[in-house]
Amino acid sequence: MKVKQLSIFMENRAGRMAEIARQLGEARINIRALSLADTSDFGILRLIVNDVDKAMKILKDSGHTVSLTEVVAVEVPDSPGGLASVLEPLRAGGVNVEYMYAFVEKATDKAVVIFRFEDIDAAVKVLAKAKISVLPAETVYKL
Repeated sequence: MKVKQLSIFMENRAGRMAEIARQLGEARINIRALSLADTSDFGILRLIVNDVDKAMKILKDSGHTVSLTEVVAVEVPDSPGGLASVLEPLRAGGVNVEYMYAFVEKATDKAVVIFRFEDIDAAVKVLAKAKISVLPAETVYKL
């Protein structure tokens, strides 16, 4: 149920994102989801890719600072209130969301939200109890 996410620390300068995208593309690595948080000096690029180990090696070998983080991919109804229907059980269960970002699946009418939790195991238990669909990593890497 846990998905491996790459976090890349990078300078905030022109062409840095293009360089990373090119390196991954040349290696035939598909970016499934991404999030970028930045300041005036640096950014953290978070990626879900179809081949985590290969991507990590390529990025590290080219001098990037890369870390691996576990996140959870949750199916969310793609309708008004859909996100609230997932966040409410987490709130009630006392689970803290550190950050999240979303993408839309091609094959269904659901959105997928990537969550980073303070306590990932507690979050997965709360989501299961609320009958909220948590996607297996293999599914996310192929979306």
